[in-house]
Amino acid sequence: MPMTIRIIMLLTTAALFTSAGYGQNANRNLTEALGLECPRLSGDSLSIYVEHSTTDYGPTFSLEWDCRKKANRWTAYVLNNQNSEKNVSRKGSFKEDPLIPSQYRTHESDYKKTGLQRGHLCPSMDRLCSEEANRQTFYLSNCQPQYKRHNLSLWRSLENMISDKWNSPFFRDTLYVVKAATIDSLHVVSRTWTHLLVPQYFYCALLCRFNDTFKAMAVITPHKDRRTPKKQWPEMCVSIDSLETLTGIDFFCNLPDSIEDQIEAETNFQAWGIVKTE
Repeated sequence: MPMTIRIIMLLTTAALFTSAGYGQNANRNLTEALGLECPRLSGDSLSIYVEHSTTDYGPTFSLEWDCRKKANRWTAYVLNNQNSEKNVSRKGSFKEDPLIPSQYRTHESDYKKTGLQRGHLCPSMDRLCSEEANRQTFYLSNCQPQYKRHNLSLWRSLENMISDKWNSPFFRDTLYVVKAATIDSLHVVSRTWTHLLVPQYFYCALLCRFNDTFKAMAVITPHKDRRTPKKQWPEMCVSIDSLETLTGIDFFCNLPDSIEDQIEAETNFQAWGIVKTE
């Protein structure tokens, strides 16, 4: 989908929100990152916005890249009936992102002898609609350094949960997803000898649109070098407001303020079919 057409469509959506009485969205992004899935851009002159897309299926995912830290600030993507088709198998291999200037990229060699995996943010399993879209998920810009035992336990459980929710008839309109790890100075465990940031937390923010209603939730997972029982992840569900307090990122800023304020305070996880034991 050409970028010009996508921007026009998104601006039209914003106009419909306003005409329907939802009000303004004063804190929205103005020139890029206009999708409902996109958080507010940092405004840092050394951060860049990147969008990968295909002609047949539109945006694959978008992200904000911190050039100073050589780290992903967030990856955002959408699940809908078209792009969730399963037409191909996993096709990619990890590679540098050509849309990021070479001096600011991460490289395959940065992960060697660190004990860390390249943790997908937009996962391969969510982009099996085409070979091109699947290969794009393997850009290193769509990865965060991740302990193997976290990647194969909590993070995999979270990916499966998102897939399960999308396959439920109550979520089949549109699911907006933001996934990332903390890169601010307060929530980084260390740096590798190759200068990769090791996050303290991995997290996701979810927004479901079903007809004209919205609901949202977030999950924060401590990033530790140990296998955590997969059944524990529901205890890590929080409101979007709580996630914003942790990260300092304004999620779903392109929603009208009246909707954003309401859904970001929600803690009704049962509406997502999730029951917390605490």
